Amino acid sequence: MVGMSTIAIVSPGAMGSALGRCWQAGGHRVVATVSGRSERTRLLAEDLELLPDLDAVVAVADLVVSICPPDRAGPVLEAVLAAANRSGVAPVVLDANALSPTTVAGLASRTTGAGCGFVDGAVSGGPPVSGADPTQSTMVYLSGERADWVAGLARDGFRTRVVGPDPGQASGVKMCTASVYKGTTALWLQALETAHALGVTDVVLADLAESEPDRARQAGRAIALAASKSSRFVAEMEQIAQTQGVAGASPELFEGMAAVYARVARSELARLSPEAARSLGDLERVLALLARGD
Repeated sequence: MVGMSTIAIVSPGAMGSALGRCWQAGGHRVVATVSGRSERTRLLAEDLELLPDLDAVVAVADLVVSICPPDRAGPVLEAVLAAANRSGVAPVVLDANALSPTTVAGLASRTTGAGCGFVDGAVSGGPPVSGADPTQSTMVYLSGERADWVAGLARDGFRTRVVGPDPGQASGVKMCTASVYKGTTALWLQALETAHALGVTDVVLADLAESEPDRARQAGRAIALAASKSSRFVAEMEQIAQTQGVAGASPELFEGMAAVYARVARSELARLSPEAARSLGDLERVLALLARGD
């Protein structure tokens, strides 16, 4: 276990704030800024030490954690590196975004070229909770030269696993697991949306429940939660498609998944916050909101 460090969270949304609280419970100083952010982000980050701006956050950090929508990963990294340059510091950057190995390799090159360390990270599971059962808690996969150091930081509520020495290996895990988790949700969404339009939802759900009772029981909540995050899932599906294409698999499948989530993002259901979506379990209500779009 390494000594206590100062960890900066950029940006402190639901996942970033939750990780920050777990590091904080482990004894670290955790800082963030909510300058220019929404009221929801301010509420999510209220337990963290809030500083005026990104420069102030980066200036004191040993580790800067970038966790944002995939299509924002590049601009966020550039802002972090610019802040580090202005402050004359060289923190380690943990990129914990849902990105392809190819994209991560480019970010790693830019980071090390600026004199900072780089660790590739991938989160599997929902936002962690301090005190969670260590066998059931969120997993953070890590790769890169400083991955062992990040893995050794004391924390309470999530697990870490070092995948290998190269940036892109941890993200490769994420691209594979997310393709199953979010791809399966998109399949259920499309199937039940179609069943609703045809007036056979109950029959279809009963049939699916014979083989997957738990998923059928939670279908409404799962679809609502995915819809609430659908705008950020579009870029993630595109990153998965790129990853699979480079690996020699067919990219078309997840290009199609990106189109599914792009359409869902235009629905009334997508206007719910993740917190509101999590409490919405009535499948008929969910499907009705999904059918209402721009």
